[in-house]
Amino acid sequence: MNRINLPLAAACAALLAAPVAAQNFPVKPVRIVVPFAPGGANDVIARVVAQRLVEPLGQQVLVDNRGGAGGAIGADLVAKSQPDGYTLLLANPGPNAINPALQPKTPYDPVRDFSMITLMAVSPQVLVVHPSMPLRSARDLIALAKSKPGQINYGSSGTGAITHLAMEFFKAKTKTDMVHIPYKGANISLTELVGGQVSVMFAALGSLQSMLGTQRIRVIGVAAAERTPLLPGVPAISESGVTDFEVVNWFGIVSAANTPRPIVDRLNQAINRVVQSADSKERFAGMGFVPRGTTPEELDKHIRAEITRWTGVIKSQNIKPE
Repeated sequence: MNRINLPLAAACAALLAAPVAAQNFPVKPVRIVVPFAPGGANDVIARVVAQRLVEPLGQQVLVDNRGGAGGAIGADLVAKSQPDGYTLLLANPGPNAINPALQPKTPYDPVRDFSMITLMAVSPQVLVVHPSMPLRSARDLIALAKSKPGQINYGSSGTGAITHLAMEFFKAKTKTDMVHIPYKGANISLTELVGGQVSVMFAALGSLQSMLGTQRIRVIGVAAAERTPLLPGVPAISESGVTDFEVVNWFGIVSAANTPRPIVDRLNQAINRVVQSADSKERFAGMGFVPRGTTPEELDKHIRAEITRWTGVIKSQNIKPE
C-alpha cells in the first residue's frame, strides 16, 4: 500500500504553484509600507514611485504610512507579512541598518528577514554651517574643532539619526571633539542652525533645497566619494583629507523573506524602469535624490555594508538610544 507524505506533498504543490503565481503577478493592488509619518523624504519618494508603477505593473500601488519606533514598526510589519510581493517596504538607513545596532530588541533582522529588490535612489549628506562661522571647507572645520575641543556644537534630527551618526563618524575619522545637540526632527534642527543656536550639522541635500543659494546657510562639503552633480561647486569631504568618508540617505525596496525570485525580478524590472525614466530623474533631482536602480544582489551588498559601517560607529562612539 502506497503511503502519502502529506507535508511533502503540500510542499511540492506549493513549489508547482509558485511559478504560476509569479507569472500572473500582480493580480491585485501592491502596497508600499513607508515606516515614517507622511510628508518626509521617504513618503515623497514612495508616492512618486507608486504613482509611476501603475503602468508597468498594471495594478494600483498604494502607500501605507506606518510610523513609529524609528521605522521599526513598519519594517517589522513587512518582515512578518506574506512573502508574495504584495507588501513592500520602503527601506532606508534607519530601520534597515541603524536600528538593529542601536536597539538590541529590534524585532527583525535587516538582512535575514527580507528579500532584496532594488536600491532606488541616494541622497548625499552635506556638511552645513551657520554663515557666521569662518569655515569654507571640512578642512577648516577640522582645524577649528581641534583648536577648540568640546566648544563647537552640532545639531541633528535626533540621537541615532543619520544626521547624528554622520557627525560622529566624522569626529571618529578626524579625531575631533564636538558637542551633540539633538532635536526632534530635521526641520527643527535646520531652523536652529539658521538661527545660530547650533554652528554646524550634517543634513540631507533634499531638506536644504529651499535654502541653497541664500545667506541662511553655507554648504562646505559633500559626504560622498566624489562631488555630486547636484552641487558641482561643493567639494567632497574626501578632498579635505578625510578618507573613506561617505554618508548617504538611501531609499530601497524590500519584501518579506522568501518572496519567490520571479516576483522579485518582476518588481525589480518595473521599479528600475520607473526610477531610471527621464521623468523620474528630473523629479528626483529636484528633491536632491540621485536615481539608481540596482539588482537585488547589489542592494543586499549595500545594506550589509551600511550595517557594518553604522554598527562600528555606534560601538566606537559609545552611542546609546534615548
